[in-house]
Amino acid sequence: AQVVESGGGLVQPGGSLRLSCAPSEYIFNSYGISWHRQAPGKERELVATINSASNSTYYADSVKGRFTISRDNGKKMVYLQMNRVRPEDTAVYYCYVPYLELWGQGTQVTVLS
Repeated sequence: AQVVESGGGLVQPGGSLRLSCAPSEYIFNSYGISWHRQAPGKERELVATINSASNSTYYADSVKGRFTISRDNGKKMVYLQMNRVRPEDTAVYYCYVPYLELWGQGTQVTVLS
């Protein structure tokens, strides 16, 4: 696999969780990366994006001010820091490389309610 997510799990409302995306080194160095999520019975939606230079980010209104997307150039990782989580954040979270239309396998996040 060229893009692998990790870090999902169970979390209490108001808590925090950090998701990790491990792309191949070529993909990390070359492309912007985004996080998407899909809740049961709903369409997959964009959560956040970051460009390859780490100087431009975008957030969906539903997560703005609570989630932070970032890149670690040393570890070649992309993170999604999720703070003040809510039950409606429950979903499978996917790492995605838009330019290559490449999806990871997803990681489940469940916010207890």
